[in-house]
Amino acid sequence: MPHVHDRGGWPDETPIDRSEHEFAQWEDHTHAMLELLIGPKYHFNLDEFRRAIEGIERKKYEAMTYYERWLTAIETCLVQKGVLAREEVDEKMVELSASRNVRNGFD
Repeated sequence: MPHVHDRGGWPDETPIDRSEHEFAQWEDHTHAMLELLIGPKYHFNLDEFRRAIEGIERKKYEAMTYYERWLTAIETCLVQKGVLAREEVDEKMVELSASRNVRNGFD
């Protein structure tokens, strides 16, 4: 059985949509962030980044967009390298979620 990242048309034979599209600002920012963080003199390398993507749990991987996988892998690498603490990330996510809920009238 192939790993989740070994797609190749799996799980069905539907052709992959290769059409160009506009990137959202957060996707551009994610790409730029990776460019700044990756490399031998920086925080992690391409192999570590790819391993982080390939290590995402199947259900989560399949539910994520391409750049959501990138963000998850960047976070994983930065936590593994000790640049960020897992607690810091979790606290910031709670803070951002609460802020978003207040802005959207859910509080």
